[in-house]
Amino acid sequence: MKRISLFLSLLLTACFPALAQTAPAPSAYLQYEPGSRFTPYFKVTGYFEEVARRTANVKLETYGHTYEGRPLMIAIVASPENMARLDEIRENNLRLTKGEGNTAQPVIIWLSYNVHGNEAVSTEAAMKTLYALVTDKASLLQHAVVVIDPCLNPDGRERYVNFYNAIHSKKADATPYAREHYEPWPGGRSNHYYFDLNRDWAWQTQAESQQRVQLYNRWMPQVHVDFHEQGVDAPYYFAPAAEPLHDAITAWQRDFQTQIGKHNATYFDAKGWLYFTREQFDLFYPSYGDTYPTYNGAIGMTYEQGGSGRAGLAILNREGDTLTLADRMEHHYTTGIATVEVSAANAGKLVSEFAKYFADARTQPSGDYKTYVVKADGNPEQLRALFNMLRKNDIEAGFAERDSRAGGLNYFTGKTENFVIEKGDLVVSAYQPRSNLVRVLFEPVARLSDSVTYDITAWAMPYAYGLPAYAVKQRLEPATAKEMPKAAVEAMPAGNAYAYLAPWNSMKSLQFLSALLNRNIRVRYAETSFQLNGKTYPPGTLIITKAGNGHLEPLIPDLAARMEVPLVKVPTGFVDEGSDFGSDKIRFIRKPKVAVMAGDGVSSLGMGEVWHFFEQQIDYPITVLNSNNLYSVNWKDLDVLILPDGHYAALSDKATAERLKDWVNGGGRLIAMEDAVSRLAEADWGFKLKKEEEKKEDEKKEVPYLALKPYGNRERESVSQFIPGAIYKVELDKSHPLAFGYPHYYYTLKQNDMLVSFIESAGWNVGVLKTDNYLTGFVGAQTKAKLKDGLIFGVKEMGAGEVVLMTDNPLFRSFWENGKLLFGNAVFLVGQ
Repeated sequence: MKRISLFLSLLLTACFPALAQTAPAPSAYLQYEPGSRFTPYFKVTGYFEEVARRTANVKLETYGHTYEGRPLMIAIVASPENMARLDEIRENNLRLTKGEGNTAQPVIIWLSYNVHGNEAVSTEAAMKTLYALVTDKASLLQHAVVVIDPCLNPDGRERYVNFYNAIHSKKADATPYAREHYEPWPGGRSNHYYFDLNRDWAWQTQAESQQRVQLYNRWMPQVHVDFHEQGVDAPYYFAPAAEPLHDAITAWQRDFQTQIGKHNATYFDAKGWLYFTREQFDLFYPSYGDTYPTYNGAIGMTYEQGGSGRAGLAILNREGDTLTLADRMEHHYTTGIATVEVSAANAGKLVSEFAKYFADARTQPSGDYKTYVVKADGNPEQLRALFNMLRKNDIEAGFAERDSRAGGLNYFTGKTENFVIEKGDLVVSAYQPRSNLVRVLFEPVARLSDSVTYDITAWAMPYAYGLPAYAVKQRLEPATAKEMPKAAVEAMPAGNAYAYLAPWNSMKSLQFLSALLNRNIRVRYAETSFQLNGKTYPPGTLIITKAGNGHLEPLIPDLAARMEVPLVKVPTGFVDEGSDFGSDKIRFIRKPKVAVMAGDGVSSLGMGEVWHFFEQQIDYPITVLNSNNLYSVNWKDLDVLILPDGHYAALSDKATAERLKDWVNGGGRLIAMEDAVSRLAEADWGFKLKKEEEKKEDEKKEVPYLALKPYGNRERESVSQFIPGAIYKVELDKSHPLAFGYPHYYYTLKQNDMLVSFIESAGWNVGVLKTDNYLTGFVGAQTKAKLKDGLIFGVKEMGAGEVVLMTDNPLFRSFWENGKLLFGNAVFLVGQ
């Protein structure tokens, strides 16, 4: 008996290591069936850690943290043989982009889940997919390395999961109008600062995007899938994508999308699940989770499951069927595994075509233009910001080391002309691995194969950064340096400073002013230009005087050096020409108490852009007000109130509107953006929107059948009033503080047909559209005819205060870099 007991003990001991290496099913670890509830993020990461601990097929990597401190992680899933040489595979894969390396390697497949937080089924599917790949689907890893990012947006997802888990009924209520199907403001879609991370891949304005894309570019997969959800009534969507597809996308990329789609369809056909392809979801805008990988050589795709934040655990769709979380999870799991299957089966072809993609990019880049030259135009800080954005995307660029001549298309005039490449100009060649991404980011005119598109249609970097630039059809190879040459530092004269002068022309200027005000340093700005010691200083120049501040050294020069702001030390306030520093034309900048409206009726995206601007970009305090609690606001404490895009039902309340008007008349500054402008116009704030002129009766008679339109063309007809995002040139009154730091023009990204009628009295028309100010991007015919002779940016004076009108958003997605100074002018300079 003792011998039998000893034998059993030895047998269990021998078997225990094998048992310990068995990955637990999600249900075993979570203690509930996946799909029966939403899993909190800490349990998701805990499950991934447990699987990695108990199998040799998984390696975890924490690549960063969210704004709220949650870890961002990936799981790399590979066969034991490939796991042993994982670094070698990754490094060889990167060499393929440079014309080196060996194509005899596994295909790299990257699966991204839950970039939109309330599309929460994605993360549930990620756990099931991981488990399958280390158990019954492990054979797929012979020819594939799979990277799984279970949740790109943990902060947004937790916002949604916490909401739903706290309020849903004991038994999920499928009634579509039940409380559990309506998230409170701001919803869980966005990240901490309410940014849509699926629009941020190229721009990398958010911490999550910056950390993720840096890791992505260390791997450069051949296949990338971004898992999403759409409306509850929609069937499943998978590739191939809809038109417009940018013509930089290769025939192979298009063809293999179709091959993947057909393989997905075999599973859906067998199950009788509905699906669609080639509709709605195009491949054009460069900053999506499908387009960014595509422009970087991958087969990039979006998969969309019906459901999203409204679906909860179960919901009735319009056909009377109940859509459950378990259903949604099964659909995403199925396409994920099917994609790995078809990709692993075609690993050799995928890797060889990947190598060919980059060989073509380096030696025969697509597109008309082969070199792009961007000029500083007296604003090296802005040029440096553009250079830094390019480097974050691994785009090669350099700065000209000497002058040379060339000919190319002038972005700002639209004409081909000769120009001088000056020392310090940024030169970007199309002959490089990231050639197609360069082309897409810089092309002067966006060419659409289809006008029905999902997002903005123009974004060229010279317009976004407000810098003069030329697109050249020839390959230019001027001598360039990889780092921007440092500007000559003006020697500080001996002795104490009467004042320090700093430029006002970029985000650096705004950040410097914010740092000064936060330290309670008194700052002034010049309302008009002046000359001192033979040098001309434009309006907006910051002036920090000894008067009112006491000792300026060493604080001011040390702060300027740390923030890379050029500084001029002057021994006198007596100028050669213009106004002396004691003149009333030298305006004192009061440190403003700033607030932004949030809550019901306010665009969470628009509010988030303002919030992020203050907290993360210029580090200036801002108070967030709830639109439902305005009765509690002590208006006397506020100097500036920002109304982001929104419909503002509160403004229809007479008492609230009158209180707000009283505050403005008493000296407050109201900044209204996008639809907030139209809400104020409707509420009689002293300005009106420009209305489309009614057609003359005889014009109608000339085309008596104008209203007879085919039903089948309804989608095309709708785009005649469509403007998803086009670039227009705005004429500026640069003598007004709202336009300080700019030339006589500004390039705006227009996404609406809103114009304000010219202000005839008690106000200023600072930024206006005139006839033929359109530059690039799709605009419907009816909308294009309307967009002329109206106000885009202006100031309406009211008593001792003013309303700053911004019908376009200068902070759009935080990538429209050239608009940030304009917004800063509205906050800090206007009305001072």
